[in-house]
Amino acid sequence: MTILVTGGRGNVARSVVEQLLSAGEKPRVISRDPAATRLPEEVEVVRGDLAEPPEPVLDGVSAVFLYADRGGVGGFLDAARSAGVEHVVLLSASVVTTPGDPDDPLIGLHASAERAVLDSGLAWTFLRPGGFATNTLAWAGSIRARGVVAAPYPDSHADLIHEADIAAAAVRALTEPGHEGRAYPLSGPQSITQREQAEAIGEAIGRPVEFVPQSPDEYRATMAELGMGHLADTLLQHLAGQDGRPLPVVNTVEVLTGRPARSFAQWAADHASDFR
Repeated sequence: MTILVTGGRGNVARSVVEQLLSAGEKPRVISRDPAATRLPEEVEVVRGDLAEPPEPVLDGVSAVFLYADRGGVGGFLDAARSAGVEHVVLLSASVVTTPGDPDDPLIGLHASAERAVLDSGLAWTFLRPGGFATNTLAWAGSIRARGVVAAPYPDSHADLIHEADIAAAAVRALTEPGHEGRAYPLSGPQSITQREQAEAIGEAIGRPVEFVPQSPDEYRATMAELGMGHLADTLLQHLAGQDGRPLPVVNTVEVLTGRPARSFAQWAADHASDFR
C-alpha cells in the first residue's frame, strides 16, 4: 500500500520521504508546486491542494503524513475517509498542550488540525515537537553575508529538534502497529539558548558568528521584511517567556527509534552549507 506525504516542500516531509524509501516503502507526495519538492526521481509527486485533493492522489493510500494547513484539513480528511485511508499521522506542535492565548495563531492552527483529525473518525497519531532546528535557517542570509545573527532575547531557550528525528518518529508511526491513538511529545536532547545556537553554527562553518541583540521593534521590522510580520508579536511573546528559562526535554525519539535525538550541533553540521 502507498503512504501519502503532504507538504512535500517542507524539510520534515522530505526527510519522511527519504526514510520511507530507505525502509522499502512506497511514498506518494502531494504538493502545490511539484517542481519545488526536490525529491528523488522515483517518488510519485501529484500536483494538488489539501483543500481540494485530486481524486487519484488517495487511490491505494493506507496512511497519510499530514501537515496542519492554514486553509484547514477537514475537506482532505473527508476525502481520505471516503478513499479508505486507515491512519493519519499529524505533525502538530507542543504548544497545543500548554495554556496560552486562544488567539495565538500557532496554537490555533495546530489545535484546529487536531480537532479535525479527531472528528474524522480515522485512526490517528499526533506528533508534537517543540522548536524546529530548521527555524534557524532564517539566520542564514545574515550569517553568510556578515557573520551575524540579529535577534531579541539572546538567552531565550528552545528545545530544538532535528527534522530527521521528527521524520523518524513519523515513519515509525506510519509503518508499525501500536501507535494509533497516541500523542507523542518530541524535543531535541537539550535546551539551548539563541546565543548558543549561533555559536554552534559558527563552529559548524568554521568561523565565528556574532550575536547582536535586537529590540522588539527591530525584530518586528525584520519579520515584516520576511513576510512574517503577522507572527512577530506571538514569537516575541514566546521568546520573552523562555528568556533565561531552560525548557524540559523528552526522550521520545529514543523510545520510538532506539537511538537518542540528534543535538543542535549535529543539525548545524548537517546544514553547514546553508550558512556558508
